[in-house]
Amino acid sequence: MKNRALYFAAIFILVAGCYSPAWSQSGAGSEWTTWGYDQARSGWNKAETTLSKDNVSKLELKWAAQLNTPSDYVVLSTLTAPLVVNVATPQGGRTYVIVAGSNDSIYAINADTGKISWQRSFPNGLTPKKAADTMCSNTQNATPVIDKAAGIVYFNTTDGKLRGLSLLDGEERIPATGYIPEFARNWSFNLIDNVIYTSLGRGCNGATAQIDAIDLSDPNRRVATFYTGQARIAGAWGRGGVVRGPKGIYAQTADGAYDPAASKFGESVLAFSLKDLRLQDSYTPADWQLLNAKDLDLGSAGPLIFPFQKWTLVASSGKQTLIHLLDADNLGGADHHTSLYDSPRWANDEMKPSTRGLWGAMATWEDAQNNRWILMPVWGPPSKDAPAFKFTNGEAPEGSVMAFQVVLDGDKPSLIPVWRSRDMHVPDPPVVANGVVYALQTGENTVQGGAPKVRSTPITNATLYAFDGATGKELYSSKNAIPSWTHFSEPVVAGGKVFVSCWDGKVYAFGLKK
Repeated sequence: MKNRALYFAAIFILVAGCYSPAWSQSGAGSEWTTWGYDQARSGWNKAETTLSKDNVSKLELKWAAQLNTPSDYVVLSTLTAPLVVNVATPQGGRTYVIVAGSNDSIYAINADTGKISWQRSFPNGLTPKKAADTMCSNTQNATPVIDKAAGIVYFNTTDGKLRGLSLLDGEERIPATGYIPEFARNWSFNLIDNVIYTSLGRGCNGATAQIDAIDLSDPNRRVATFYTGQARIAGAWGRGGVVRGPKGIYAQTADGAYDPAASKFGESVLAFSLKDLRLQDSYTPADWQLLNAKDLDLGSAGPLIFPFQKWTLVASSGKQTLIHLLDADNLGGADHHTSLYDSPRWANDEMKPSTRGLWGAMATWEDAQNNRWILMPVWGPPSKDAPAFKFTNGEAPEGSVMAFQVVLDGDKPSLIPVWRSRDMHVPDPPVVANGVVYALQTGENTVQGGAPKVRSTPITNATLYAFDGATGKELYSSKNAIPSWTHFSEPVVAGGKVFVSCWDGKVYAFGLKK
């Protein structure tokens, strides 16, 4: 016990010595060590300079690495979103792409060659309580997180165990320890001050909707838990998990009753203290009962947090596609229902609970003129009654990326619609680097219900697009270079390459033609 305590204390000192106190943290341009690039899930790689508006049209497929093999039609996510990290090896510096598989495996791929540098598998002999379906596939789902200072990648397996492996060779660096319920559906890890956070939604294998935090500096690795609802209700299932902000961590919950006295926080944005997960603040839109009645989960996405003028703002949206701007230091005012700004509905006129609206996450960035942008991926056509975009880039009946500038309107923040991308079938969350917006048309069949084979039969193939961040003009399309499709991922831009995970169990890498 004493040696183990000293070990974790040493890890904590290592991390603390390299940690930036800012609530939004980013890495080097050649790295992408957590979902959404940073702890605030901005989706913006500020340090990437190799790819630009002038050369991104010269992208080509460099390699496709076969990692996992889909074996069951109920498994829609065979691989997590990629992570990218530089590693010192005996042979010199290497850049690895780290991806976890649905079969409790994890891989490190050489970013230059596409060859597997190491891989590890942790078979689970336990039996889930219920048979798998497309909502609860009983498989690993959460994007891992990398602790660069400690040289460890953290991820969980379906037995609920947290595992920490060496970036160098994949060897276990910490004893596997209980973290979340077995076969739960949890979402991307966030690592803040040596504490790993994840969120659970959908009630898979009987797991309750909750936020979990495990303190790696605690020799006993105690887990703190906050239950956002009862049973599966009011889960936070936004793609990026929890988000860092000025009060600690923030999450956005799905359908469920709103009754703070009974600790029920459906359709809400919640702020928690770091480490012990004490509730600090909340915002619940006044129309939460409508969202519940129509199954328009606010929790279909996560909150987006960024500085603007005198505020730190939270942008919140879900299937309904209204964007609420909130003060991160005072989420909903005295009544917990008051926002700084509410936009019109940008899509989903039919108010459908599936196949329409925002699913996953928004992104944010600042251009060279210090204009603050918000990017929202939308399934389905734009709203007929919404204000017009300056640049539309053609009709978009299947879906698009919408771009807004955050502006000051009097003494409050507001949004101006600037551009809408070309038509895209079910776009994943966009990312930004060096003034270029990257977005992936997933090709997914999003109609829920019916036979799993139908659900996992795509409408079209996945396509990587690059857009001008100022106008939405198409700068690049991968066309038919990716034959498969993807579900609940994101493209990753680092070191002059773009990486994409797909349902066929492959990671695809795009780089500039020589």
